[in-house]
Amino acid sequence: MKVWLPLFVGLRYVGAQRRSQLVSFLSAISISGLVVGVALLVVVLSVMNGFDRELREKILGLVPQATIKHREGLDNWQYVVDQLKGNADIVGIAPFVELNGLVSFRKKTEPVLLYGIDPQYETKVSDIERYVIDTNLLTLLAQNDTSLLLGSAVATKIGVAVGDKVMVVVPGSEGERSSAKVDYFTLIGIIDSKTELDHTLALTGLEQASNLAGMAGKVSGVRLKLRDLFAAPRVVYTSLIKLGAGYTGTNWTRTQGNLYHAIQMSKNLVGLLMSLIVGIAAFNVVSTLIMVVIDKQGEIAILRTLGTSTKTIMAIFIVQGSVIGLVGTSLGIALGCLMAMGVQGFVQFIEGVFHIQFLQSDVYPLTYLPSEIRSTDLFRIASTALSLSFIATLYPAWKATRVQPAEALRYE
Repeated sequence: MKVWLPLFVGLRYVGAQRRSQLVSFLSAISISGLVVGVALLVVVLSVMNGFDRELREKILGLVPQATIKHREGLDNWQYVVDQLKGNADIVGIAPFVELNGLVSFRKKTEPVLLYGIDPQYETKVSDIERYVIDTNLLTLLAQNDTSLLLGSAVATKIGVAVGDKVMVVVPGSEGERSSAKVDYFTLIGIIDSKTELDHTLALTGLEQASNLAGMAGKVSGVRLKLRDLFAAPRVVYTSLIKLGAGYTGTNWTRTQGNLYHAIQMSKNLVGLLMSLIVGIAAFNVVSTLIMVVIDKQGEIAILRTLGTSTKTIMAIFIVQGSVIGLVGTSLGIALGCLMAMGVQGFVQFIEGVFHIQFLQSDVYPLTYLPSEIRSTDLFRIASTALSLSFIATLYPAWKATRVQPAEALRYE
């Protein structure tokens, strides 16, 4: 009986009715605060996880994860492939030509980063085919075919459509004082990744880009797809040592690293701020239980006169506060998961109704709000909220043990 008494009375206090409606109301307020705080924390962390996932899977699926170049260009890139293909950290290698240029159509001009690719190899290191609209990447294999793929944002800005002829201008080398090179390409497809890359990316065949760059059949280098993204600096370093002098390399931590670290920092800071909201909600339990102790002084005094120990009195209010924390946290986790799963659709609905776009790809890395729920985050949120709720019960529970039966029953 002594074991079940705190549990029985504590649960009764959580859902107290009739003349103890104040206790029930205060419990509901505390639970509601926890639900809101926990749910918001789940949603915020899920959105930040979504940005992290999209950076790794989408943006880093289009731009090179690592590159190996030669300062004079590679005329035998297959040699580099043969030297590196035994590395277990590398899962794909493809040649490329990289150019900075301008695309122009009907007096509208936009800068682009033009890549020359070999589609047979490119599909091993890139997910580009997933984002190309109404065309097959293998079209670029056609010999002497000036085919071009453009990012959707670039195509929209210059007003070009599939089938149109686009002028591509590549500046000459300043050191050699060569004139700019101009060529005309046929737009065969649009790249719609819904990321910032849509504002800069252009693709053509390897041979066409090499000729445009004046490299006489050479390529800029090879790009690597890695088994572990975070091993990129080490893989590039060991590869350069193996290849010898004249080769240079870079990796995504230099080209996209600032974005990745910004996402991680934002996740940590926003998570900390939202955790403070959960902490405030949890410590509302203190005021709730203090009010309960004041409201229940008569009942506490009666229990004390019947021989109930101070430990049992303390356990009653710990049970009440813990139940508030458990119910609030559970409902908050459930509500937060539902909100996180529907946040992308909800934002798109609002954008459609009001004809606005919250995320512009020329400002943000994505044009939509991704979300990913991770069980580790849910566990950390739940354990933090429950721990804070339990700690918040200790002072009111101790305060209940200080009630003097004679004083409390004097006016009953």
